[in-house]
Amino acid sequence: MKKRIGISLRVQIIEKYDEKRDTISHDWINFLQKTNCVPILIPNNLTDIEDYISEMKLDGIILSGGDNIGEFPERDQTEEKILKFAIKNMFPVLGICRGMQAINKFFKGDLTTNKNSDHVAKPHHVNIMNVKFENLLGDKKFQVNSFHNNLIKNQNLGQGLEIFALSDIDDTIEGYFHKEYPIIGIMWHPERKQQTVHQSRLIDIFYNKTIW
Repeated sequence: MKKRIGISLRVQIIEKYDEKRDTISHDWINFLQKTNCVPILIPNNLTDIEDYISEMKLDGIILSGGDNIGEFPERDQTEEKILKFAIKNMFPVLGICRGMQAINKFFKGDLTTNKNSDHVAKPHHVNIMNVKFENLLGDKKFQVNSFHNNLIKNQNLGQGLEIFALSDIDDTIEGYFHKEYPIIGIMWHPERKQQTVHQSRLIDIFYNKTIW
């Protein structure tokens, strides 16, 4: 049976029409369908997020990338409500790049701005530091894409989060999970190019809550 996966949306300002729009890359829709999921979009101006999640009968939610935290308050508030719902209901959430950063902030962590462009459109390898993830993903090390300029360092990690992946170029955190709640964050984009079998396995770990 296909999983119904909600996905948060980035905000785009359309100057020509003087309006804001919620948007998502076609890459996400294509990727989720390939991993036997039905993508359900989550607008940023809903009055009741919890009711929407329940009515849509979602199996999990992805906090997508794009936008900087603080740039669009409506998105920040929507994703914060999603995380509160997830904690209350032991509901699976996967944060991607900006989504990972938002989760870290939610759990009282912080970010560091990178001083170079090592993580901007430059693939690199990640080292898997957790035995459970190593077994489930099938590798101790593999290549990922990289499109971010905000870093999470060990000293900036949020409360209750445990590292499972580190960058091989600077040991910054590329993947973590919450010790108690079914919440995962990764810094790379599984929906974009350079997809490997590890990405579909990661989606499976996420919505099946395999490690909790």
